Amino acid sequence: MKALVLLSGGQDSTTCLFWAAQKYGMENIAAIGFNYGQRHDIELDYAAKICQGRQIPFKVVALQNFDPSSALTNKNLEVDTATPANAPPNTLVEGRNLLFLTYAAIHAKSIGAKVIVTGVCETDFSNYPDCRDIFIKSCNVTLNLAMDYPLVIETPLMWLTKAQAWQLAESLGVLDIIKTETLTCYNGIPGQGCQTCPACQLRQKGYDNYVRDKKDI
Repeated sequence: MKALVLLSGGQDSTTCLFWAAQKYGMENIAAIGFNYGQRHDIELDYAAKICQGRQIPFKVVALQNFDPSSALTNKNLEVDTATPANAPPNTLVEGRNLLFLTYAAIHAKSIGAKVIVTGVCETDFSNYPDCRDIFIKSCNVTLNLAMDYPLVIETPLMWLTKAQAWQLAESLGVLDIIKTETLTCYNGIPGQGCQTCPACQLRQKGYDNYVRDKKDI
């Protein structure tokens, strides 16, 4: 079975890459990334390095004219460090995962892959509606109908907390890779990131909880 992984170069998608490699074999996976004008497009450099070092085919799709109301695609907007309760952050890019999965499905069919792996998560979804399980399931049905092709979308992180995602990375033997070779920061700052954007805060909080949980065992 061949699998296509949506890879941004961040913690979650890279963890999913190695999860897919363990499940399907490194030789049976490929990756796809998207340059959609994101302010942190340096993440794609991280994704490319991870793939190059392991001989994983990596395709980057260039997309234009994304949502100008999002701080991720409009560099004139500051990334909010706090979000009102029950409201999406200003880093929400409307319809992003719907479009990503559509392009991924087209590419998957072209390379004979019948599995798409994505790192979306409802547990820590930050009010992004296109990270919910119900969306993924409905999108899976729609893509199968649209393409008449038996694709399965797998979401290994869907019900994991960020701490549990770190634990998964450890169980896969790639904890150090996730810590040092991925970039999650919305401001595109390598290493420890900016430590103020929501992505950095969620990543660090998850890691702190992961360390705490290990001590409690």
